[in-house]
Amino acid sequence: MGELVRLTIEQGLARIVLARVEAHNAMSAPFIDALATACETAAADPAVRAVLLTAEGKHFSVGGDLRAIHSEADPAAAIEALATRLHDGIKALAACDAPLVVGVQGAAAGAGLGLAAAGDIVIAGEGASFTMAYSAIGLTSDGGATWLLPRVIGLRLTQEMALLNRRLSAAEALAHGLVSRVVADEAVEAEALAVARQLAAGPTRAFGGIKRLLSAGQTAGLSDQLDAEARSMGDLLRTQDAQGAIHAFLAREPAVFTGQ
Repeated sequence: MGELVRLTIEQGLARIVLARVEAHNAMSAPFIDALATACETAAADPAVRAVLLTAEGKHFSVGGDLRAIHSEADPAAAIEALATRLHDGIKALAACDAPLVVGVQGAAAGAGLGLAAAGDIVIAGEGASFTMAYSAIGLTSDGGATWLLPRVIGLRLTQEMALLNRRLSAAEALAHGLVSRVVADEAVEAEALAVARQLAAGPTRAFGGIKRLLSAGQTAGLSDQLDAEARSMGDLLRTQDAQGAIHAFLAREPAVFTGQ
């Protein structure tokens, strides 16, 4: 068996590929550890200016490998450990400046849905589908779904997905804001790669500031958020990218960003 998850870093772009094709990228313990390690490695590399997460095979990810979990001596302890390790990777990507682009084909179920929802930009194929799946097996959800989905698609639709196991088509996911755009299934990787490359050539530290402001704005009061916006602009104006971009604008020249 080859690599379960592949990571390559080139020209500021970290590409993470889910590659457990024979199991539709079901998340076993080795798979989750490889994924979390890839996420942590990409997030810790100062040269990384964007992250692209895609998957090989028919499906993005069908979620946890229930057969493997059920075979553990203590399945309850095993599933908690697996979720915790998966969350290490999600936390690492959320905390870094580099934006995350996700390309989804086929099913994004369970923890696969959480991974997809974690993207800053999400490209879905026309045949993609999104489901929480946990209530069908008597569990609550992981992968950040209970934090991400109410903020992205609203509480009521999240409740329907969580309690009634409603499956969203790609068209429904687009209409409700779960994905950024929908393309032909065969175009998902190319479209996601083009977006990721565009972001990798952008003002990375500004992107990080945008990520943090958008996250904080979900719970901050207006006064606190206004103060945070003002501080962020001051901080960013001290960066090489902002100073260079303003100079280029005034000179009517294209800006060139270095991520600094």
